[in-house]
Amino acid sequence: MNHEDVMKQLLPIARAAGDAIMAIYSCRSTAVRNKEDASPVTEADLAAHRVLATGLVVLLPDCPVVSEEDSASQLYRRNRGVYWLIDPLDGTKEFIARNGEFTVNIALIEDGRCTLGVVYAPAIDALYWGGAGRGAFRCIGAQTVAIKVAAPKAGNISRVVASKSHLNETTQAMIDRLGEVNLIQAGSSLKFCRVAEGAADIYPRLAPTCEWDTAAAQAVLEGAGGVVVDLHGQPLQYGKPDVLNPSFIATRDSALIPA
Repeated sequence: MNHEDVMKQLLPIARAAGDAIMAIYSCRSTAVRNKEDASPVTEADLAAHRVLATGLVVLLPDCPVVSEEDSASQLYRRNRGVYWLIDPLDGTKEFIARNGEFTVNIALIEDGRCTLGVVYAPAIDALYWGGAGRGAFRCIGAQTVAIKVAAPKAGNISRVVASKSHLNETTQAMIDRLGEVNLIQAGSSLKFCRVAEGAADIYPRLAPTCEWDTAAAQAVLEGAGGVVVDLHGQPLQYGKPDVLNPSFIATRDSALIPA
């Protein structure tokens, strides 16, 4: 598998899924229903899923696609082998709130690690991609640039990015341990991207997430020189028996993590 060729072909697939989302986003109203886990789902989630599932099968016919919106696909989610892990519309609550901070997430999982990731925010036409050892990039409009995490700086003020929808007391307690901070709020996997592009320093998440919420953006952040680790300092793993992630911290430098 040539990862560079795969990545080039992934980008238009992500954009096509974003176009499907925006076609529904532009409507005045969107029907919303709750799934079995009480999380919301819209026709935009399902439309993006169909675009991704079709495009990824054409790209790599022998690579299974594991999607949040296809419960039957979960049997392919394992810690050995290669598969796609997708969240067709990450940030459904942001989509419903119409604040534009939702994304299409596509990750390639190889033996439990996210090796490639694409994050596309169609409402702001911001496309991020990368992987550990492969660099990370951002395209806004027609301008593509390589991105890196911020360099160390003087002073003790950290720029902390937090969820608009899930800032709970436990996460707030960790933020308080960081000392003086500037709080940056963002939705969906854009929180990782803010760290990857140098706009934030650390993103602590001590609230439930699923593997498809984090894999693509973790690959981007690792490509930009950052890390995503659990509270024991271990990188997040994929294909676990439980789809839920442990609490984690995404950061430009693990030295920023409070002891």
